Amino acid sequence: MGETLKLVVIGAGSSYTPELIEGVILHHQELPVREIWLVDIEEGREKLHTITELSKRMIAESGLPITVAETLDRREAIAGADFVCTQIRVGMLEARKWDELIPLRYGVIGQETTGPGGMMKGLRTIPVILDICRDIEELAPDAWLLNFTNPAGMVTEAVHKYSSVRSVGLCNSPIGFQKWLSGFFGLPIEKIYAEFVGINHLHWVSDVVIDGKSKLQELIDYPESYKASNVPFDSWDHRFLNSLKAIPSYYLSYYYMTDAMLAEQKEAAATAGSRAEVVKKVEEELFELYRNVELKEKPGQLEQRGGAYYSEAAVLLMRSIHNDSRDIQTLNVRNNGIIDFLPDDASIEVNCIVTKQGPLPIPLRRVPQSVRGLLAAVKQYESLTIEAAVHGDRDVALQAMVHHPLMPSVTVAEQLLDEMLEKNKPFLPLFQ
Repeated sequence: MGETLKLVVIGAGSSYTPELIEGVILHHQELPVREIWLVDIEEGREKLHTITELSKRMIAESGLPITVAETLDRREAIAGADFVCTQIRVGMLEARKWDELIPLRYGVIGQETTGPGGMMKGLRTIPVILDICRDIEELAPDAWLLNFTNPAGMVTEAVHKYSSVRSVGLCNSPIGFQKWLSGFFGLPIEKIYAEFVGINHLHWVSDVVIDGKSKLQELIDYPESYKASNVPFDSWDHRFLNSLKAIPSYYLSYYYMTDAMLAEQKEAAATAGSRAEVVKKVEEELFELYRNVELKEKPGQLEQRGGAYYSEAAVLLMRSIHNDSRDIQTLNVRNNGIIDFLPDDASIEVNCIVTKQGPLPIPLRRVPQSVRGLLAAVKQYESLTIEAAVHGDRDVALQAMVHHPLMPSVTVAEQLLDEMLEKNKPFLPLFQ
């Protein structure tokens, strides 16, 4: 890579983009980006323009020599890129709404990256991401693709299996937990080693080590001792955590507390609306702010959108690859034997040392015995979903749906699959 970098953001009409721009500005000394190309599709033209104008104001305020270009021509943007960030939402929030609401009618969790909703998002998204990869292979073969399009694990695995693009998947959940640990212990993040074991949106923290000493039991006991509501895992049953000897991510609530989460989702859908509908309102308010020509910085309200730290994670990863930093980050990468009971070509979410050649996964110190079955089952569902997405295969899609741990029966799986495929017909040309 040269001393000046070209960054391309695909799906740049997203409300998250100002956070990414802020990160580029803050880390410019170590990440010398000179060109930022913001890309979207025709339906996102207006939002793209709003984001571009805000980005230009933010950069003008910083005084940095960075040019910003907006385009609907993805190939024009990708040519010669060093880094390509993908943050797309095929079908936009309307498709997410049905991912969340249709399963609820069948008594099944409705969530955008877990269960049948996550499967539909994967079926819509994977072919589009692979199209983008074909452009990168042709026009920027040395570029790094940083994907934080959900379902990030599935998308990353699909790219590894079906393209030659150098790709890493990102999620905000690990960096969020690490920031919480930093505040809890009053130490910089780099002084705390938290071991992440699992796949995207299905990981466990199997140990937390400071100065060579494990703090895991102290963390497990803390919410029980103090009933502290600011602890991200305070809702977990203490007896369960104590026997698990690990801290589950929030997304494991859908598996470990299915009845409570389902009841909560049904209540929310009947009152405030689905999460997609709530997010849509937040987005409208954010874009109202973004259109203000006096605004020259990322507004604080962006934190309400969810997905905090996604962009920070992306900028830190770009910085570390560019500088061969060899620091530790939690990323979605190819397994290659790190989790020995999963296929080598599976995408896993673990700690990695980040080098100029990309992330190198760190061998795991401990995989809790009791998590292996669930991890293997969800990974199998993901791999089947990828095959269904790439080939437009309804039979494989049915097997993926049936074998997801949240699916109550074959009958429900068949009905859900048929209804959701029909609803998603405009975005699933391979299934026609």
